[in-house]
Amino acid sequence: MNKDLLVRNLRNVPDYPIPGIQFKDVTTLFKNNECMQEMRKALYEYYKDKGITKVVGIESRGFVMGAILAADLGAGFVMARKPGKLPAETRRAVYNKEYGKDSIEIHTDAISEGDVVLIHDDLLATGGSMNAVYKLCEGFKPARIYINFLIELRMEGLHGREQLAGKDLMTLIELTK
Repeated sequence: MNKDLLVRNLRNVPDYPIPGIQFKDVTTLFKNNECMQEMRKALYEYYKDKGITKVVGIESRGFVMGAILAADLGAGFVMARKPGKLPAETRRAVYNKEYGKDSIEIHTDAISEGDVVLIHDDLLATGGSMNAVYKLCEGFKPARIYINFLIELRMEGLHGREQLAGKDLMTLIELTK
């Protein structure tokens, strides 16, 4: 995989969504077909033999590659969304993030016992949203849960990997600044 291509095409947005946050904007990767194909191929190659039956994408940037990967793997796609966005009965988890509290929901019929689940999101910073979705998925009693991020931030004050210790975690790119 051409990590340099991905890093070169990643946009940094200072002071978003609040002052002091250096937001890593993956939309610049999504609009570039060469970047999309690099990510798609790398993710497929890594997960193709793991028996994944459901891919859970976390709102909203996790929907893009999550849905593509689900289609490539022949798996179903499940959305983990902000409260009130899913139309049927849901389960909810509350979590902390870098700049406040939030919550996430998933449909109560989204995953079946025994499914092999891959939870996908764009970026690992503190690990709060992923940990919340992981706990929601665990409640369905799947056979196995994998975790994937496009980008992992390994910077002072961000302890996402530690928050997810012991879980099967893979990232495409690690950034230290």
